[in-house]
Amino acid sequence: MSMENRNSTSDFILLGLLVHNKAIGIVFAVIFAIFVVAVTTNLVMIFLIQVDSRLHTPIYFLLSQLSIMDTLFICTIVPKLLIDIISKDKTISFVDCGIQMFLCSTMIGSEFFLLSLMAYDRYMAVCNPLRYPVLMNRRVCLLLAAGAWFGGSVEGFLLTSVTMTLPYCSSRSINHFFCEIPAVLRLACADTSLYETLMYICCVLMVLIPISIISTSYTLILLTVHRMRSAEGRRKAFASCSSHLIVVSIFYGAAFYNYVLPQLFHTPEQDKVVSAFYTMVTPMLNPLIYSLRNKDVLGAVKKVLAQCLSTQKVSTVYA
Repeated sequence: MSMENRNSTSDFILLGLLVHNKAIGIVFAVIFAIFVVAVTTNLVMIFLIQVDSRLHTPIYFLLSQLSIMDTLFICTIVPKLLIDIISKDKTISFVDCGIQMFLCSTMIGSEFFLLSLMAYDRYMAVCNPLRYPVLMNRRVCLLLAAGAWFGGSVEGFLLTSVTMTLPYCSSRSINHFFCEIPAVLRLACADTSLYETLMYICCVLMVLIPISIISTSYTLILLTVHRMRSAEGRRKAFASCSSHLIVVSIFYGAAFYNYVLPQLFHTPEQDKVVSAFYTMVTPMLNPLIYSLRNKDVLGAVKKVLAQCLSTQKVSTVYA
């Protein structure tokens, strides 16, 4: 009896990554290591931003939101993927699939908005340094972060609610390692051409609008930096913006390939590779990029380590 017949008609089957039996152990170990590093570094970043007063600035507040999104994103996908790699039962219930779809869509949409807001913050810091503390006060930062979360949630709710109400055929095998909307839509019995067209337009706008904000912000930043007379000022401006540009390039590059490039130009197997990159590798790289290239974050790490060593020495003395 096939796996599809043995499972409830309301369940889906995630075909997952095509891994040779001899390589299962290696693939599992690599993905698990990426997961541990990603979650640990993002949680450490959130902790440092909370405890170090030097990091109580708008850009680090937004960065803490990025770390929260990356942590939720990778925790939504990888634990189930790891179980499926070593298990013969690769089913996921209809409800769990919908929840995973909603959370993934929400995190992607929220990150789109947040990265553009971080570019706007850099524009304000470089181009309007005197007014920056007033224009980017705590209330404004909270509103911007809330807007990013709300925008992503609306997108996730709309796309998930429509996708999960479509009728699905007898085949429930999703050719992917998580419930990504394009992969699930391939199983629909109904004509989804109109919905796919509307979703494509939505995705294009979700990519192009933030990219326009980012491009405009950095164009104005470059013009301002070019007019700076101080070499030190130029160096600080470039150092402040370079980490964000790297993160933007990685995330938007993968998103453009998966959601904007027409399906004719990529196969399901290629989609899996790109999806694995932005769902696992990107959440791991983001905190590393921001920490390794940032003196403030490295200083916060050294401060926390020094406090821990000092506390340990005091405990040893009184033991």
